[in-house]
Amino acid sequence: MSKYLTESEEAINFYYTVEEQSSGIKISFAIIYIIIVSLLLFISISIAIRFSSRFFRSINNLILASTSIGEGNLDTKVPEVKTDKDLEILNKNFNQMIERLKNQQDKLIINERHEAWGNLARKMAHEIKNPLTPIQLTIDRLKNKYSNQLEDNDQESFKDNLKIINNQIKQIEKLVNEFSDFARMPKPIFKNNDLLIIMNESINLMSELDKSIHISIKNNVEKIIFNSDKEQLGRVFLNLIKNSIESIQEKSEKTSNINKNIAIELNDNDNHISLIINDTGVGFKNLSTNVNDILNPYFTTKKKGTGLGLSIVNKIINDHSGDIKFKSKDEGAEVKIIFRK
Repeated sequence: MSKYLTESEEAINFYYTVEEQSSGIKISFAIIYIIIVSLLLFISISIAIRFSSRFFRSINNLILASTSIGEGNLDTKVPEVKTDKDLEILNKNFNQMIERLKNQQDKLIINERHEAWGNLARKMAHEIKNPLTPIQLTIDRLKNKYSNQLEDNDQESFKDNLKIINNQIKQIEKLVNEFSDFARMPKPIFKNNDLLIIMNESINLMSELDKSIHISIKNNVEKIIFNSDKEQLGRVFLNLIKNSIESIQEKSEKTSNINKNIAIELNDNDNHISLIINDTGVGFKNLSTNVNDILNPYFTTKKKGTGLGLSIVNKIINDHSGDIKFKSKDEGAEVKIIFRK
């Protein structure tokens, strides 16, 4: 009996001891709880601040970009910031929209510029061509009338002078024809064409101009089918290869033992077709103005050039949803064309 009383007394004493310490345990638990909750709250606030900072920064970037576009600056880009995936997609789509707007604006400017220059070229061709026929007829009459009346020495001089006039008339006729071609540039007729066939035909034709110049071509597929105007793209390829040949010839007149190479790459990629032409000619280093100015009508670096060839090339490329860029290199120049599919 005394044993049970002793055990009961010990149990009662343990109970009171635990009860006395329960307030301390509660306080410790409360402190630990507050610390954990505060830590979680701090982490949550930090994450929320960081996310909201990125979010509002992205929104602010979009606002600034849209304001800049509203003022007419289409060179604006929305910075790529790590944020919510939906916002990242929005930024990307916004930049793509700006790029498309810029391309459409450039295309509109080029079309308006060519239309204005075309009207001018048409008038110039008409005004210049009219007096050429009577001039030529007058020269023929002078030749027939006075050739036999002059002494031998004077006769040779007379014929040489008439020959010079005839050559100048031919130069003027060539100029008039280029004006007429520029003014009559037709709209492209789109059909599926193999660009490799068009390019190889152009290479074979232009190779006859100078056998000492080596022209090579590389391509990543056997056929490059593109919805295009065969005649107009053939004109582009011929013009660009001819320019490279003339550039190499000009350099060879000043420097002996140069590499005479034209390397062409024509590749079909996922969403575009790329054409790169590298030559070892004089390049654009000595050009006193912006290299892209050579695309403007009547701008030329050649002594007898009209400045219409590359302008026509640019118009054709633009009509085929393409862009052309020029780059001067240490040994020559590079022309790059991108046709968007």
